[in-house]
Order: sequence, then structure tokens, then C-alpha cells
Amino acid sequence: MIRTKLVELSTLNAAAYRQKLKGGKAGIVIMRYDREQPGLASVDRRTGEPEPSSNNNPEVFPLAAFEEAIELTSGMPYSRRGPVKLSSEEEAPGTEAETPEELATVDSAEYQAVVDAYTNKKGELSYALLNKDFIQFAKSSKVVADMVASRAPVEDIRNHVVRVKLESLTGNQELTDAQIQRMVAMLDDVSPRGVFKELNDEIIRMLSR
Repeated sequence: MIRTKLVELSTLNAAAYRQKLKGGKAGIVIMRYDREQPGLASVDRRTGEPEPSSNNNPEVFPLAAFEEAIELTSGMPYSRRGPVKLSSEEEAPGTEAETPEELATVDSAEYQAVVDAYTNKKGELSYALLNKDFIQFAKSSKVVADMVASRAPVEDIRNHVVRVKLESLTGNQELTDAQIQRMVAMLDDVSPRGVFKELNDEIIRMLSR
């Protein structure tokens, strides 16, 4: 099961975690201490807002609880963790549908190297630190300067920066495009704004000068 650490909620007598769902979506699972059936909501990638499942009872699992869970798990890195069991209650039903590729990514030394490099003392991924590091590289890179001068597309410049930095961080010079995309997607799932938003904005500024 690919999920974040468990967090305690204040809006409910419950615990929650963020988890990979079908189709690559991120979801929030809430487990109340007084009920066996957990509540589930997917996380809208565009707005970051919860979208409770169709059978969710808002009186049992109110929207505010999902919003708090999203806030508390924001930035927490994914890892492979076992099923959750609260006290004597049964384990939460499996909602995971991870692909072998996703499991390989979250288990990989490369993904862990990135998590280790940018995780703060609270156990959260620091997207500010990550973007600052990647932006500093972009500003100092002659290849990037040449790409900017030739007005290369933003996506091409960002992809170059991300690839070179990930290769440097992981020590793996043979990362495939698919591996990089899966790592970025895994990081992006727990980012409140998109993992490389600041880097993207800086590249746009560089191109506009």
C-alpha cells in the first residue's frame, strides 16, 4: 500500500492518511475510532480540494474532516506502508490499486534519495527548498542559458533541469523518461500547488527577459 504516515484529526475522533488510488489519483482515507467503515475522498489535482466518494455520509465524515486531513498530509512523502488498524477495529478495506511501476518507484533508491534530500524536520517534503535548488541550477546552467536564448519551450527547459538534477541527486545517469515521470508524479501527488510550480514560473520569467 502506497500511503503517507497516519495523522490524527481534531475535527473528528479519527486518524487519516493520503493514499494512491486507481488511475493514479491521490485519495484521503479517514478512519474513525468508533466505526469500522472508513471514509474516502479523492483529491482534485487542480484545486487540491476533497471529492468525497458517492456513498460518503457527510454526517459521519464531514467535508471539514477531509479538508483537515488534506492539510495535515500535505507535503508528506509516499512510502510503502502496511494496512491500517486502529485499536481493536478491523483493518481498513484495501483501496489501493498501485501498479508494479508505482510500487517500484516508491521503493526505489532514487525516489528515496529525493525524499531524503528535501524532507524537513517535520517529515514533510519542502517544496520551497526543492524548487530553490532546482532554480539555482537553472540559473547557473550554460545549457539552460542556451535553451533560453534559443527560446526553447518551457516544458523542454523544465524537463532538462529536472532530469539533470534528479540524475545528480540519485547518482543514476541512466534514468529513463518513464522513471522520471513516475517520480515527479509521486512527488506531485503530495504537493499542494504542483511540485515544480515555482521552477516553471521562474523559467517563464527567464524567457520573458
